[in-house]
Amino acid sequence: MQAGALFTESEINAGPLGGVLVAVPDAAARPIALILPGSGPTDRDGNNPLGIQAAPYRLLAHALGNRGISSVRIDKRGLFSSAGATADANAVTIADYVDDAGVWLNRIGQVTDAKDIWLIGHSEGGLIALATALACRRITGLILLATPGRRLGAILRSQLMANPANAALLDQAMQAIDALERGVHVDDTTLHPALMPLFRGEVQSFLIDALSYDPIDLLRRVAVPVLVLQGDKDLQVDTEDACLLAAARPGVDVLIPPGVNHVLKTVTTDDRAANLAAYGDPNLPLSPAIADAISDYINNRRQPQ
Repeated sequence: MQAGALFTESEINAGPLGGVLVAVPDAAARPIALILPGSGPTDRDGNNPLGIQAAPYRLLAHALGNRGISSVRIDKRGLFSSAGATADANAVTIADYVDDAGVWLNRIGQVTDAKDIWLIGHSEGGLIALATALACRRITGLILLATPGRRLGAILRSQLMANPANAALLDQAMQAIDALERGVHVDDTTLHPALMPLFRGEVQSFLIDALSYDPIDLLRRVAVPVLVLQGDKDLQVDTEDACLLAAARPGVDVLIPPGVNHVLKTVTTDDRAANLAAYGDPNLPLSPAIADAISDYINNRRQPQ
């Protein structure tokens, strides 16, 4: 247990999948959340070798632990402590991640005996959470953090167009997205080098699969309580997405905390560079509005034990 913390933290495995369990006292009688990570090589803490070191999931798990909510945060199959789950981390589908979430839910039940189990999905993890809620009926509710309310193609287009530095690349990028939406692979040797991280050949099969999912269609079919949390300083997902999710069906709650960016940190400026600087700072605290909103929502809907 960390000094002053109200929880213990330990490694946990579900077969070849690895993660971290934050457990509060009397965990079986308390809520527990499975935190599903966002896109790309994002690890259990929310860090990414492509430039994110803000540790948002670790900070969130600790903040929730101090508020009486246990959690499990995980490494995706083929990556980090889950490297043994598949030989190729790129040879995955959304359905694979949903299957893995189901494995984790079973493992959580074995280890904690908790009955009040929530999914917290961040960014692409929100899409996984929605699909998992349809596949697994033991979920109490969903927390969707910075989760797109539009198909991936629309998100990619808006992200690329929002950065003036991409002006010279837009025609080629839009053609690539159009092709992938049709299920057609793109010859990545013809792409500008700046587009390779997004459209390199080894990730195109996953992109084709992910582009086929509609978060609004999924949410309309989810019956459990849903809280949408979307910061208004997010450079990747817009408040428009939160509004679309909130309108998907009656009973979806939405909160737009001011000054919160995509990695769940507070920023006080509209300057893009200053916002991005928060992505690399694990010492910058999590926005308190995030953990407060999640703990209040979960605790107000606790299942009887």
